[in-house]
Amino acid sequence: MSLHQFLLILRSRYRVALGVLLATMTLTLLVSLLLPNRYTAATSVVVDVRSPDPIAGLVLPATAMVSYMPTQVDIVNSDRVAQKVVSLLKLDQSPAIKDQWIEATGGEGRMDVWLAELLQSKLTVKPSRESDVINISFVSADPAFSAAVANAFAQAYIDTNVELRVEPARQYSKWFEAQTKTLRESLERAQARLSEYQQKEGIVVTDERLDSETARLTELTTQLALAQGQTADSQSKLSARGANLPEFTQNMVLQNLRIDVARLEAKQKEAAGNLGANHPQYQRMTAELDTLRQKLDAETRHVAGGFATARQAGREKESVLRSMIAAQKERLLELRHLRDKSSVLVGDVTTAQKALDAVAQRFTQSTLESQTTQTNISVLTSAAVPLRPSSPKPLLYTLIAGVVGLLLGIAAAFGMEMSDRRVRSSDDLEYGLGFALPVLVELDRHGGMASRGWLKLGRPETLRLPEFAS
Repeated sequence: MSLHQFLLILRSRYRVALGVLLATMTLTLLVSLLLPNRYTAATSVVVDVRSPDPIAGLVLPATAMVSYMPTQVDIVNSDRVAQKVVSLLKLDQSPAIKDQWIEATGGEGRMDVWLAELLQSKLTVKPSRESDVINISFVSADPAFSAAVANAFAQAYIDTNVELRVEPARQYSKWFEAQTKTLRESLERAQARLSEYQQKEGIVVTDERLDSETARLTELTTQLALAQGQTADSQSKLSARGANLPEFTQNMVLQNLRIDVARLEAKQKEAAGNLGANHPQYQRMTAELDTLRQKLDAETRHVAGGFATARQAGREKESVLRSMIAAQKERLLELRHLRDKSSVLVGDVTTAQKALDAVAQRFTQSTLESQTTQTNISVLTSAAVPLRPSSPKPLLYTLIAGVVGLLLGIAAAFGMEMSDRRVRSSDDLEYGLGFALPVLVELDRHGGMASRGWLKLGRPETLRLPEFAS
């Protein structure tokens, strides 16, 4: 069907289309005027998702921000928030509402759940596209009631958000409290085992004490080395017995005796030349010289005996030092053994203390979170009592009905035309006959010639007339 044919059908059936249009608009206007007024009250809350947590100091990760706002919208629409609104407004305590509930449900189920479902059916929650604001609107026949319910939903949402944060913290707090008690008992048992072991052994093994005992062992080893050096030195001097040793050369008694012997020997030689070997004076000198030589030998043996004494004392000192070193080694090994045993117990105490400190920190944080009344949600705009109804809107509904009625009128006119087909143009002849014939002349409704033209002819042997053209 061409546009020309379509326009011809509309021109012929315009009364039908106009009647449908007027009927639709009139009916819509009457219904709009008869419908009760509805008032919409709206409030808005802002959700601060970027500020850190005031207790934990954590910031919401960027990956969680994508689903954060849809989650908040679902919370506002939840049954929990709606039931809290019923409780805040004390709707379940109204006798009239109770009668309505009994009439609607026969007294079955819970009244607050029934009221919450009614409130949810008239609630609209929409998040802003480019901000952290959530708009909450409620529709009812009473403007004051609409504002009260919208504000109640905002307050119930804030209270529920606090509860959703506090309730897990309270559960965690109870669990951490029990764990703290258990870990404290474990720490006390570990400390008791350590104290019992230390009291039993009668020691307090520390790294400082081990360092001091190790330093003492090093000192004894150094003294032993010095004693061994002194003993070796005494042995070498005893073996040498040389007059050029410092002990001999620096001994004044030996030096004096040697000087006296040398002087007396010189006198004896002089006397031997002058007096002869048998002279009494010579004999007396010889006796004195023998006496001096005996004293020199005795003093020499005495000094050499000091070497032997020093050697013996050095050997005894070495023996004592070796005994002390062996005892010190045993003491040090014993202390290390005790420290190893004690380290296990000290490690148990340290581990228990660390676990207790970690759980105690979490317990303190959970306790603070369970007691908080703060949230990252605040009311941006409170709902005011609406002065004008939001619905119905007769003018808007009538305009919409005009568009719909126009479409329905066109559809009705086209339907009537299809049920009672008429020839309104040469195109209709071609469409109805199924083949093209030459049109000699077209006459208007007054019988005058309208226009002339030729249509494309088909082959005569293939032309067939439809039933209505026979």
